[in-house]
Amino acid sequence: MPDWLATLLITLLKAVLVALALLTTFAYMTLVERRLLGRFQIRVGPNRVGPMGLLQPLADAIKSIFKEDLQVTLADKLVYTLAPIIAIGMALTAFGGIPAGPAGSLFGENPWVYNLDAGILALLALTSMGVYGIFLGGWASGSKYPTLGGLRSSAQMISYELGMGLSILGLLMLVGSTRFTDIVQWQGAHAWMILFQSLAFALFLISSFAETNRTPFDLPEAEQELVAGYLTEYSAIKWALFQMAEYVNMITSSAIMATLFFGGWRGPGFLNGLIPGIADWPIIWLVVKIGLFLFLFIWVRATLPRLRYDQLMRFGWKLLLPLALLNTVGTAFYIAFFRHWGWWPLAVASLIGLLALFALSDTVRQLWAGSGHARRDEPGPVRTAGGD
Repeated sequence: MPDWLATLLITLLKAVLVALALLTTFAYMTLVERRLLGRFQIRVGPNRVGPMGLLQPLADAIKSIFKEDLQVTLADKLVYTLAPIIAIGMALTAFGGIPAGPAGSLFGENPWVYNLDAGILALLALTSMGVYGIFLGGWASGSKYPTLGGLRSSAQMISYELGMGLSILGLLMLVGSTRFTDIVQWQGAHAWMILFQSLAFALFLISSFAETNRTPFDLPEAEQELVAGYLTEYSAIKWALFQMAEYVNMITSSAIMATLFFGGWRGPGFLNGLIPGIADWPIIWLVVKIGLFLFLFIWVRATLPRLRYDQLMRFGWKLLLPLALLNTVGTAFYIAFFRHWGWWPLAVASLIGLLALFALSDTVRQLWAGSGHARRDEPGPVRTAGGD
């Protein structure tokens, strides 16, 4: 067998295994989320289908597959069908670029589907393509509420992608590379990037919630105003594909944050003193970190209320984007003039910036929490005795 054909077949096999792993994780993440939300809200989650409710995802899958697939009369049939395929396709493709271990650690093969020099830039581009699925699905449904949900999603994605991209520029300047493996190796030689770019991590985390349409940024599918947003006219397997895309994007965002800021596949180095080599076990540490971030996504959903749309946009443009730009300029200034001091003063400065943001949260909140409505302490419009 030619080498190029063997390489192609191995790559295809890894791609299939990654897709199956992500879809299986999605299925059981729905169960885990419902059970955790039940615990947070002091109630019982799904526990009837199978032992301890473990077959609930299988029941949901069967229902989605065999449920009647309704067709909207005014919908653009081709785009209406392609939209969920685009959403899930981009979500699955993006995860393949994340390394789960060092080269050759997966039975002699590399534990990733593809490894591009562009690295994080390519993944951000792929995840950004997912918005086309949401927007086209809303537009092609031929209904007002899905169209509004699609427009909301487009504006939200564009707003928070700017902050997300700027927030990691400082990290890329420190590492000097956009390749994921180089970023992980840099953290292995120095320390986890969360120590040097804590403010950037906070901004990236907030942007990740907005990019995945999760609470408190789930405005594209806000049921109070939009019934279900861009999903309103979808049912059966098409609706399930959109749900898959949302959860797979959550997993991908968790993997990106774990790789960029928490050492990727590497575990805490001090554990090597207890069990030699345990910090370098491939795949395991990345899975653990992804699981912790997924728990954070669910925890935030059970805790925070949804923002108004004007608050969401103000927050992105008036607070997150300027802070990301400030972090980028500050990191560049330090690298240009004070690099000989080492990286730890930069870590202290970043931590001080994050703590200052928390300390001044009440003051900063006025930048984005304002409303066009009259304040309570301001006099309202004068009305005549007879009314309008």
